[in-house]
Amino acid sequence: MEQEVAREEEERKEGLIEFYDSFKDMFEFFCKNTTIHGTIRLVCSDSNKMKTAFWTLLLLASFGMLYWQFALMFSQYWAYPVVLTMSIDSEPKMFPAITICNLDPYRFELVSEHLVQLDRMAEESIAFLYGINTTASLFHMNEKNIHMRDLSSTGNLSRSSFKLSQNFSLLRTPELNNKTGKRQSRVGFKLCNATGGNCFYKTYSSGMDAILEWYRFHYMNIMSQLPVIINISDHEEQIEDMVYSCQYDGEPCRPSDYVHFHHPVFGSCYTFNSKGTDSFWTATKPGIPYGLSLILRAEQKDHIPLLSTVAGVKVMIHNHNQTPFLEHEGFDIRPGIATTIGIQQDEVNRLGGNYGKCTTDGSDVNVKLLYNNSYTLQACLHSCFQHIMVRKCGCGYYYYPLPPGAEYCNYNKQPAWGHCFYQLYNRLRNHHLNCFDQCPKPCRESLYKVSAGTAKWPSAKSQDWVRQALRHQNGYNSTSNRKDIAKVTIFYKQLYYQSVNESPLLSDNLLLSSMGSQWSLWFGSSVLSVVEMLELLIDTLVLSLLFCYQKVWSRKTLEVAHTPSVPNMSLTLENYRVVQEAGKRADPAHTHPSGVTIAMDSNSDLHLHPPSSKVEMPESHPDVVFNGFRYMKDSSLETELNH
Repeated sequence: MEQEVAREEEERKEGLIEFYDSFKDMFEFFCKNTTIHGTIRLVCSDSNKMKTAFWTLLLLASFGMLYWQFALMFSQYWAYPVVLTMSIDSEPKMFPAITICNLDPYRFELVSEHLVQLDRMAEESIAFLYGINTTASLFHMNEKNIHMRDLSSTGNLSRSSFKLSQNFSLLRTPELNNKTGKRQSRVGFKLCNATGGNCFYKTYSSGMDAILEWYRFHYMNIMSQLPVIINISDHEEQIEDMVYSCQYDGEPCRPSDYVHFHHPVFGSCYTFNSKGTDSFWTATKPGIPYGLSLILRAEQKDHIPLLSTVAGVKVMIHNHNQTPFLEHEGFDIRPGIATTIGIQQDEVNRLGGNYGKCTTDGSDVNVKLLYNNSYTLQACLHSCFQHIMVRKCGCGYYYYPLPPGAEYCNYNKQPAWGHCFYQLYNRLRNHHLNCFDQCPKPCRESLYKVSAGTAKWPSAKSQDWVRQALRHQNGYNSTSNRKDIAKVTIFYKQLYYQSVNESPLLSDNLLLSSMGSQWSLWFGSSVLSVVEMLELLIDTLVLSLLFCYQKVWSRKTLEVAHTPSVPNMSLTLENYRVVQEAGKRADPAHTHPSGVTIAMDSNSDLHLHPPSSKVEMPESHPDVVFNGFRYMKDSSLETELNH
């Protein structure tokens, strides 16, 4: 009695792992104990099928709305949108780099004869198009040339080796205007490929633009005769010939504060504070007195007048260690004018990665930069175009640096390079080249907003003594009445700067917060409710596996029961099928019609006693019953028993 009580108490104890008897028990337990709102209604209203169906549909609809909202949030999250945040920062900073050019390109002695021939061709073209004689007013052949020394080592650069081509004459081409339906004439020149089978006209609606482009096309071919690297320092004019006065923050500028270079279109150029490492250029205060003040020579000598039709000074404000692309970002200073330029710095920080394409320093860009300065978008685009130009056309564009082993285009050597160049350049402008895909924007970039004001300088009453002062100080000699000098002052309007930063619109924390809000809206639950649902899924899986295992085990047990082994028997009975006879008790001993006596002793062991004589087995045998079990002989034993 005590053993049975102990056994019941042991059965009542909770095991380490206890599971449900059915899916119904598991579901009822979940609905009664979960923190998800509404699930209890599925159990409490099971007697009312209409309410059960209503709450089932309501819960399913809530699940559908919840995961629809989740899908919208994840689709927005994986789109990686950004939001711009603006902040105002104030800290000491360096004055930006300033590049100025005199818009007066050199006439190098090596190519001076070809430039004279080009000027004559331009005279004839203008006279042909407009009937204007420009010899006396436009072209001046008596200007001094820039002599270049030590050119014998640069190879064969004889003047007779290059000849101007007459195949690119300016023409008028009548065209039909699709908008107005009227015929109008355009001016341009014809370009063909190497075989001459593919040609097009490079035309402009403005004759002035056509003449300038035609002149520049020939000018690039002429200038390609010069060596790639020109040492301007051996024969350059001194900076005093262009900059009469330079002061920053009330202090005179030093010779180490500028870098000189020559631009083939904009002439002699100087960059102030190019590196941005000298503490002399630290911005201490905002305002005009604390900026950079320059008095510049803006004399128009007309060395190459069709290359630059404006008079004055080209100015560009840019970052340190950055190549100035004056044709894209510079602005002009008018002579005889005092110009004050206030600058405001903006800093842009881009995220990059999945949120946008940008580069930190250009090291991860597939384009090899041809400029020695820091990475910029324009430097990458120019380098990309030059690489494609060399690969497609066999030569390089004169205004861009050359890759190693390449040479500048020359229609004496590459007659069809103009046709190739203009087609590639149109594709670049229309974003059909992959340069814009290969050249991302910098992840961090400083931009400068510019506001300018102008006034006449010097005034009518002060111009005499100003000119006298410049004459004694800088050897200034002019009688052009204020039209050959200009004054420019560049200063910070404020020392603070605006910082525009990209940040993810949906960060990981915000995504989780939004998902939690939606979960609470539709189910009024928390993260623990999600754990409960995961537990339900795990329990369902485990219970399914247990049921599958139980089914497989029961099949194996049934197969074993169909083939029992009977101990202490002298004859093999494995081939007899066992069928239990319910409600019958067998006699201790039975005699088979064949003469075989089957008996059971006190230990419930079966014994077979065959007769002494040979047994003749009938052709069909009836069932043999042992202690409530009927054993039927298998036909496969017939042969064995007969022997």
